[in-house]
Amino acid sequence: MLAELPDRRVIFVLGKGGVGKTTLAAALATARARAGARTLLIETDARTPMAAILGVKRSYTPVEAGPNLFTMLLDGSHALEEYLAIVVPGRVLLRTVVASRLYQLFVQAAPGLRELMALGKIYYESGRVEHGLNAWASIIIDAPSSGQALALLRMPAAARATFRASVVGTQAANIGNWLRDRETCAVVEVTTADSLAMSEVLEMHAALEAMQLAPTGVLFNRLATVDFDSADVTTLLGGNPKSADVHARRHLEEIARAEIARAGLERAALERIARETKISPLGVPELRDLNGRGLVEALASFLSSRLNLDSVRHPPLGDDRNEA
Repeated sequence: MLAELPDRRVIFVLGKGGVGKTTLAAALATARARAGARTLLIETDARTPMAAILGVKRSYTPVEAGPNLFTMLLDGSHALEEYLAIVVPGRVLLRTVVASRLYQLFVQAAPGLRELMALGKIYYESGRVEHGLNAWASIIIDAPSSGQALALLRMPAAARATFRASVVGTQAANIGNWLRDRETCAVVEVTTADSLAMSEVLEMHAALEAMQLAPTGVLFNRLATVDFDSADVTTLLGGNPKSADVHARRHLEEIARAEIARAGLERAALERIARETKISPLGVPELRDLNGRGLVEALASFLSSRLNLDSVRHPPLGDDRNEA
């Protein structure tokens, strides 16, 4: 199913905090940009280091982070203010409205308003037109951590049920239909062998299926590369070592056997994901000697080779969702 990714313009990357979701989202975007696709990478948490990794300042509007690669920070409250700037005449009046205590109380109290506006912003960017074509050939979203991400993706259905045939309800329905369009949008889950990460990704998978947003694939991050087994360790450490070498050899043996045990746990985790989700996860190797932009670039090369991300689908003609 991950083979479908080159044909998806919008990819949501989901997973528990700490599993490397942000780095893999940046790697996916980098791979698409390298292939010639004008790509927008969206981060949803101001605390994540994506902009710093890419060497740019965090911005609520797209900023260039490399050839064909742009990034921006998504915030529901800021997206609401952008919308108000369209409908409220005059900057002075807009500043008065936004600064008012009533407005702040409304934003805090309105259930799901910021989530809906955040999705609306992504929806807008996916349909934004430049020179008769969609502005972005590819949009990658580093979604919030699991629980918040599910709340975000559930919001269109909740808003539709609440507002029904109103303007807000109609827009929510449009966003919901867009999310479920498997020709346009994809969801990719990220996990590691950590027990909490595994539990979360399996629970999230079931919840997404219930929402008709079944994930396109699973990336199993930081997979150990172990090219030896217990017999190899025994052979390597055999013989009659000098007493001065005993401590060092025992330490080496502990490390080697710990890596073998870790690889066994990871194999079991991979099998469990495949069994319970009916998806064969892609193992992403752990690259211990790299970090920051170097790690992103290396992972981009790996993902491009394994997922055929060099295949760029030309963006279709823009729709009229933003023509009003």
